[in-house]
Amino acid sequence: MSTNLSKSKVAVIGLGSMGLGMATSLLRAGFDVAGCDVSAEAVEHFGCAGGRAVRSPAEAARDAEVVVSVVVNAAQTEAVLFGENGAAETMAPGSVFVSAATMDPEIARRLGKGLEATGRLYLDAPISGGAVKAAAGQLTILASGSSAAFAKARPALDAMAGTLYELGDSAGIGAAFKMINQLLAGVHIAAASEAITFAARQGLDLRKVYEVITASAGNSWMFENRVPHVLDGDYTPRSAVEIFVKDLGIVQDMARGARYPVPLAAAALQMFLAAAGSGFGRQDDSAVARIYAQLAGVELPSGK
Repeated sequence: MSTNLSKSKVAVIGLGSMGLGMATSLLRAGFDVAGCDVSAEAVEHFGCAGGRAVRSPAEAARDAEVVVSVVVNAAQTEAVLFGENGAAETMAPGSVFVSAATMDPEIARRLGKGLEATGRLYLDAPISGGAVKAAAGQLTILASGSSAAFAKARPALDAMAGTLYELGDSAGIGAAFKMINQLLAGVHIAAASEAITFAARQGLDLRKVYEVITASAGNSWMFENRVPHVLDGDYTPRSAVEIFVKDLGIVQDMARGARYPVPLAAAALQMFLAAAGSGFGRQDDSAVARIYAQLAGVELPSGK
């Protein structure tokens, strides 16, 4: 570990399951990491893990070379940057803001231009991989921004990512790539939920269905990853239903603006909306299967 790296300061704003994993990966790589979150419990937990627990984005960003924002959406990202006690108040000239939230590419472009006008750098860097890969420093990061932004952020990105895609020289490109991923991910979760519940309606052994499909052409990463949650009746959120209400909603807005049809994404969105409206919004996104089960009048496995 180099002396310079061990003294480099990074801020992580948002210490949920993803942000905490990213922050601990940075700590493990030797960075001096300040972290903040709206949850006092999350901040305390981070402090116990060896990080510097602070109370606001402004405090976290002070003296940091890299500020990593791991919040839910564009509105929260804008508040982290430009709201009261926002990071832009204290970020040093030439430091870089790494935005990990999934958002409309147009908003990513606007935020990037706004921050760069102040002499700071902006990297549009949505993430994929889930909490387990975040904690292991093995995320996939879909990034776009200036060469200066990449150069400043690279040591921190290398600590957090197993795969880093450099997708363009301006903000918004990374966000657009992420929305293509989210379109597919949402459709595949809905399809997996539909299929496993249809199997239940046919009276099939669901674990045998899982075994057969994961060895067959109908398999998908989402079927293989999410159906075990259904089989165990465990809807503890790894990624919540509400995430896809948001993300497929963004896909719909983008498609409407482009006058482009996305009927499969639209149908999947309706199932996520039904799940959220039925009280499952904070459950794992595989809880879409529970809506199919209600419609079909079938029993899915129940948890322990």
